[in-house]
Amino acid sequence: MAFIQCDFFSDVLGISSSMYVILPQNAQSQIGMTSKAAPKKHKTLLLLHGLSDDHTIWLRRTSIERYVAPLGLAVVMPAVNRSFYSNMASGADYWTFISEELPAIARSFFPLSDRREDNFVAGLSMGGYGAFKLALNKPEQYAAAASLSGALDVSTFEERAPQDFKLIYGTSENVNALPNNLFLASEKLKASGQPIPNLYQYCGTEDFLYADNIKFRNHAQQLGLPLTYTEAPGDHSWGYWDTYIQHVLEWLPLDEQ
Repeated sequence: MAFIQCDFFSDVLGISSSMYVILPQNAQSQIGMTSKAAPKKHKTLLLLHGLSDDHTIWLRRTSIERYVAPLGLAVVMPAVNRSFYSNMASGADYWTFISEELPAIARSFFPLSDRREDNFVAGLSMGGYGAFKLALNKPEQYAAAASLSGALDVSTFEERAPQDFKLIYGTSENVNALPNNLFLASEKLKASGQPIPNLYQYCGTEDFLYADNIKFRNHAQQLGLPLTYTEAPGDHSWGYWDTYIQHVLEWLPLDEQ
């Protein structure tokens, strides 16, 4: 595998930003690891961090590089600060950045496929929300999305973190509107007749976001969305996310052309 840290200037954010990128590599002599790479542009997983973390966290807390090595899958891990992947009321336009500018920048730097069927998104906590937000609002870009312990009902965020809520969303009107509200986004997507990305959702039964996850699961099932839901005893911690990102990688439709 090739691991690259990339610092670049974002026109959307008006500031410098960073991302870590794992690129597939054909190698036969790496100790303890099998690697492969496709001869064409790489299938790509956009892997999103949580509220208290940054683009380095997946490499620091999991073995994501080892997990993807035999899959021939590129992984792009961007930094979005505490933005909830949103155009902030008091801050930068991180939704425009993550949904439009970042994919174009990453593909200009690296041989990444732009085909819908080759692109996937996943994340944990705030990043789980970001993953489903991208999939439901930009279904033409992603074939599949996974949320691990996602903060999927942002209407509860105001009570849980009022200072962050004010900076990010400003008012309850913004949090209850598109593209921020996943319940509205899923209803709009279902009614549109567009292809719906496959969704994978995990949450621990002792997680403080469990009730929010059950609410979204029930909503998605009522709409008939293609959702794979799983839960297990567990809380909001890396021991579970390291395990379940491996389940996500097994679930992704990587063999489909």
